[in-house]
Formats: sequence, C-alpha cells, structure tokens
Amino acid sequence: MQPSQKKGEGWWNDFRELLDDQNDWPAEYVFKFIAPQDELDELKSVFGDHPVRVRESSKGNYVSVTARMEMHSSDEVVAVYKAAGAVEGVISL
Repeated sequence: MQPSQKKGEGWWNDFRELLDDQNDWPAEYVFKFIAPQDELDELKSVFGDHPVRVRESSKGNYVSVTARMEMHSSDEVVAVYKAAGAVEGVISL
C-alpha cells in the first residue's frame, strides 16, 4: 500500500469494502509499516499507548513497525493507515 496522500477517496472506499468482506468486526488487524529511523516516534504516536514491535534495518536507517490491534470497523483501519501515511517517508505494507 502506498502513502495515503496518493490515494483517492474511491480507492479508500474499495479498500473499506474489501476489509468488510474479509473481516467480522471486531477483529484483530495487523498493521505493518516501514519508516525512516528519525520518524519512529511520530509513527509510534499513531498507535497511542498500544504496544508495537520495532525492528531496525541492518544499517539502522529504517525501522519496521508492527502493531496488532483490535479494530471495530473498516473505518478504524482506514483511519490508522491515513494517520500513518501522514508521517514523512512511511511505507505501508
């Protein structure tokens, strides 16, 4: 998935529909992102106090961030992706 600012609302509506077809809400949803190391704190703030797993790249320039969260609707999932996409340099997986 590319950064959210490059996605039109039609794409997000299609994504919501796909999420609703594949999930019975509430459901555990796994979010995965790659970010520049210096944007880690901002990306982690998207998840609030929710624990995340962080792994550094071999050179330490990038980190992968994984969070498992209970989501109650496709709208909640989309909101997380949009918030993370607003962080400079973040790539959604």
